[in-house]
Amino acid sequence: MALLMDPGAGGPLTESEKADLDAIAAIKESAAAEYKEKGNRLVKMGRSHYADAVDCYTKAIAQMEPLPPPPVPSPDASVLFANRAHVNLLLGNHRRALDDAARAVQLSPSNVKAYYRAAKAAIALGLLPEAAAFCRRGIEQDPANEELKKLLAQVDAQQSEQDRHRAKVAQAVSAAKDIVAAIEKRGLKLGKAAYQELTGLKKPKLDEQGVLHWPVLLLYPEVMSSDFIEDFPETDTFVPHLDAGVGTVLSKSEILKILLEGTMDSKSLPESLLDEEDGENDDGKSSTITSSDKGSVKWINVKEGKTLQEVLQHKDFIIPAIPVFFVVSRKSTFYREFKAGNWSLP
Repeated sequence: MALLMDPGAGGPLTESEKADLDAIAAIKESAAAEYKEKGNRLVKMGRSHYADAVDCYTKAIAQMEPLPPPPVPSPDASVLFANRAHVNLLLGNHRRALDDAARAVQLSPSNVKAYYRAAKAAIALGLLPEAAAFCRRGIEQDPANEELKKLLAQVDAQQSEQDRHRAKVAQAVSAAKDIVAAIEKRGLKLGKAAYQELTGLKKPKLDEQGVLHWPVLLLYPEVMSSDFIEDFPETDTFVPHLDAGVGTVLSKSEILKILLEGTMDSKSLPESLLDEEDGENDDGKSSTITSSDKGSVKWINVKEGKTLQEVLQHKDFIIPAIPVFFVVSRKSTFYREFKAGNWSLP
């Protein structure tokens, strides 16, 4: 008996050739069934046998090739793809599981298990719209299927939560960009944070009138104490005499990250916080303002009666994330030591 032949060669098939082809098809069908049953047994034997089960289903599928092109159904092949999708799900091979389950649906649109497994794989891959689509198509085939209905409810809940989270992220990024724009408009310079053990992750806010409200830290080095003002409008003035330090200027993107820090999981933020039209051109350079003699930090004398905005706009002032001021009385004996740098924080 010839086991290989080209049905399209040499004209119509003879009865003998037809019988040979039927015999070959029967052999392949029997082999596919054996591989399928062996795969089913291996799955029941536990995780250590899953890889072998996948191999069996793969061999069974090979026995059924060539598969008919869509939309010609092939229910037996659909079951094999759905079974392999199931094992791939158990192994955590979610992309392979999704591909197999989708192929199973294509080969047999009535294969409800294939829809369920496709939806599970899509969920694992974070493809919630695709998962919902598979659930709905499966329910169309079997309106009474409670598993698919429960899964669809879970998908819809996850999608709603994801949409809320994305909206929250977008709102936080937009607010941070508005603050950055306000900082740039005022010509302010922002540097790396200091004294966060005293201030936490407090950030400036922009009100509806366009006024910046800063958290402000006041340090009293003479008595080693501090005062933290959580809402200091930039339009407010200073009454006591204050001194302020300077530091290193940050880039626009670094300022955005500081403003967003602590508001959400950093993984939720876009890879690029800046839109192209923002036009940031960060050449990686920074500047530090120090005195020319001893390399000590330069101090800025805050005039009485100036607003916070006026102080922050001083050409040498670099805000360490939020404004920090040292409060020392001119009449104090400590003032001279402070000006000379003969002191240190605990």
